[in-house]
Amino acid sequence: MPLEQIFADALGIPIEQVCDALSYQGIPQWDSVAHMGLIAQLEDHYNVLLDTDDIIDMSSVIKAREILTKYGIAL
Repeated sequence: MPLEQIFADALGIPIEQVCDALSYQGIPQWDSVAHMGLIAQLEDHYNVLLDTDDIIDMSSVIKAREILTKYGIAL
């Protein structure tokens, strides 16, 4: 499943809305509750445990790519 699909599913938005510039609190659907759901889905899908700083720092789709790459995940 592509990263964009995980974001779309977690935020309940069409995949067409997911782009690198999509940012935390940039749309009403990406609030703090949805953020934690997104983190859980990313951790489950990629079988990784993100540290607290990375969870807080994950403020956009492009930042999510950078963080996941740091964990050795090829996107």
